[in-house]
Amino acid sequence: MTPSTKNNANTASKARPADDFMSLQELLRLCLANWKWFALSLAACLCAAAAYLLTTPPVYTRSASILVKADSKGQSVTDAAGVLGNIDIFQTNTNVNNELISMQSPAVMLDVVKRLDLDVDYATEGNFYRRVLYGRELPVKVAFLDLQDNETASMVMHPEGGGKWRLSGFTRNGKEEDAPEGLTATAGVPVATPAGRVLVEPAGGHRAATGLPVYVSRSTIPGATASYASRLTAALNSEDATVIDLSFQDVNTQRAEDVLNTLIAVYNENWVKDKNQIAVGTSMFINERLGVIEQELGHVDENISSYKSANLLPDVQAASSLYMSQSSETSSKILDLNTQLSMARYIRNYMTASGNRGQLLPANTGLQGGNVEQQIGEYNAMQLQRNNLVANSSEKNPLVTDMDQSLSALHEAIISSIDNLIVSLNTQIASLERSEQQTTARIAANPSQAKHLLSVERQQKVKEQLYLFLLQKREENELSQAFTAYNTRVITPPCGPDAPTAPNGRNVLLAAFALGLILPASVLFVRESSNTRVRGKKDVEAMAVPFAGEIPLVGGRRRRLPWRKEEAAPGGLVVRKGGRDAVNEAFRVLRTNFEFMAQGAAAGNTVMVTSMNPGSGKTFVTANLAASLAVKGERVVAVDLDLRRASLSRYVGSPGTGLSGYLAGQELTAGDITVGAAGCPGLDVIPVGAIPPNPSELLLSGRLERLLGELRGRYDRVLLDCPPDGIVADAAIIARQAASTLFVVRAGLMERNMLPEVDGLYAAGKYNGMALVLNATENTPKKYGYRYGYGDKSYYGSAKE
Repeated sequence: MTPSTKNNANTASKARPADDFMSLQELLRLCLANWKWFALSLAACLCAAAAYLLTTPPVYTRSASILVKADSKGQSVTDAAGVLGNIDIFQTNTNVNNELISMQSPAVMLDVVKRLDLDVDYATEGNFYRRVLYGRELPVKVAFLDLQDNETASMVMHPEGGGKWRLSGFTRNGKEEDAPEGLTATAGVPVATPAGRVLVEPAGGHRAATGLPVYVSRSTIPGATASYASRLTAALNSEDATVIDLSFQDVNTQRAEDVLNTLIAVYNENWVKDKNQIAVGTSMFINERLGVIEQELGHVDENISSYKSANLLPDVQAASSLYMSQSSETSSKILDLNTQLSMARYIRNYMTASGNRGQLLPANTGLQGGNVEQQIGEYNAMQLQRNNLVANSSEKNPLVTDMDQSLSALHEAIISSIDNLIVSLNTQIASLERSEQQTTARIAANPSQAKHLLSVERQQKVKEQLYLFLLQKREENELSQAFTAYNTRVITPPCGPDAPTAPNGRNVLLAAFALGLILPASVLFVRESSNTRVRGKKDVEAMAVPFAGEIPLVGGRRRRLPWRKEEAAPGGLVVRKGGRDAVNEAFRVLRTNFEFMAQGAAAGNTVMVTSMNPGSGKTFVTANLAASLAVKGERVVAVDLDLRRASLSRYVGSPGTGLSGYLAGQELTAGDITVGAAGCPGLDVIPVGAIPPNPSELLLSGRLERLLGELRGRYDRVLLDCPPDGIVADAAIIARQAASTLFVVRAGLMERNMLPEVDGLYAAGKYNGMALVLNATENTPKKYGYRYGYGDKSYYGSAKE
């Protein structure tokens, strides 16, 4: 194989995983092919949707809008706590959001449930479901006198006329209770029942005239409260408005309206109650605080005056400024003295250093006191004069000697002056530091004094303002108790459309229709996406191995699955002379492609047929390809070289004498072991005979080569049915005797991830003239993108050999 061919094989192997993706077009084709399942799914889903719509009670929605009177900041303008609105800690009602939460409070709904007796439900028989009775349709009202709030009960009431009802079907806390026969309840008279004492009172409804029973069920108070609260929705109309929209869903429109009206009434009553409680509490609080503040305010001025006199603080700010000025001046002086001290120490160290003898001294150092600067100037002048004299004479000059003595004396005098200056500077610095410590102590004490005075003065101002404020608010609070007004106004009373809001028939049917389409499509998509085996020609199109043809699944032949046992080969050949079905046409195409690819090959009439997996149908392909060649008029022999299974031998009845005896050295000729295929003139088969214990050793003997050489001379085609590749070494041994190879891949059996291994066999040149045959493809459009291409029966009808 050339390098380009190998590169093509590698490229195809790498590109193949992308072909596993199912496109939308292929999914649509697959769905159309399985339209019956979609029709069945749609029918089932639509029937279920229709049953749901018929058996589900309609739910109606009633809505109301209320205006919360609030200012621009969201605070209720009529709020009783508004008398202390300027102090946040006294504010109780804050904004519309708080009122919104309050309306949805379980405590409010609990009061609604108790007022309307919503813990007891009434229903009667309807066409498809029990119809709820409420309000004008309710004939009686039932009270369970002995049940606790957390207990449930139910019963059935049958009207008997004259204000009497026969009771039956009792349950209590979910358990059925036996009731005595003929238990009857009279309106207004308590009756003992298995559910406790029951009081039946007339409600004025006309339902009793119909004669239908009334089903009464009593739920727990917390359960009823939670149920009705879950059906209530409250929201702000808009972000800038203080309007709250309330909506409630129920199967009975009158009950929904009553719930909303009662909810608004309970909220207003609770608000007024809270307002009055706050007003009374506020008045008591103001009076108490005024008495306390009057006592505290009397001592504030006296405390301020006493503290200033004790600490000599006529003006705290002036004293603080004076101390800060003194501290700044002292720090400046200390800094200047430290600078002079450092310079004096530097000059002394310079003069006492042995290496600086005879050198000029630093001048203009800023040293003050002791005439140090003047002495340094004299020393430097004399040193310059001495250096000039030495330059014009020598060190031994008497004048130079005298000047050295003078310089030495002056040097010592300067050092002595500097020492005195250092002592003086240290003394001054110590004195200034003591003064600075005193000033710092005064400055440190000043903030505490100022803080104390500031705190006392602040208390004085706060108490004065608070005293005046409380006096004003006390009068306002007295006025607020003189009238009571709700902080809400109903804008839109409870109302709503007559049509039910749920279940929405159109939406339910559309959802059922969509579900009816999605379910089978999802199943088909998951089934095809999870299929990892070769599905058809599309999976092998990108392979480097030449494609010789595909054989459709023969009617009656089941696809071999991994968990099934190996199936016996068919009892006869499917290829017939003049055959017009898809299988015969497929073998004609395979025969034509094979003859074209085998042209020019050495020993080209010898063809081996093998596969990767057992059960791929290589024996079926070998037998029927041989029959197809024989039908054409060629002399063909099919040799069963699968010495372990002898599948091809079954086509001729599996005789006892065959290839194994010939290869084992028995006195047999090729003619002795050749058997003619029944019903197919020109086709001979060499069966295995007895199954040998050492197949590989027999195939390695020279007798196989001699036999095949003899067959090539007697027949136009020699087809070799071989064992699968890789399982045993037989296929590799036989490959030496074959000029071309047909490698059979069975759809639905071989994993797609094994296709690169087949390409690897082709790239390595393990088999001569290798070509691929795809077997058992389904002649049906139900596998997306893999429909077999010979489905036109009118075309088959005109096919001739």
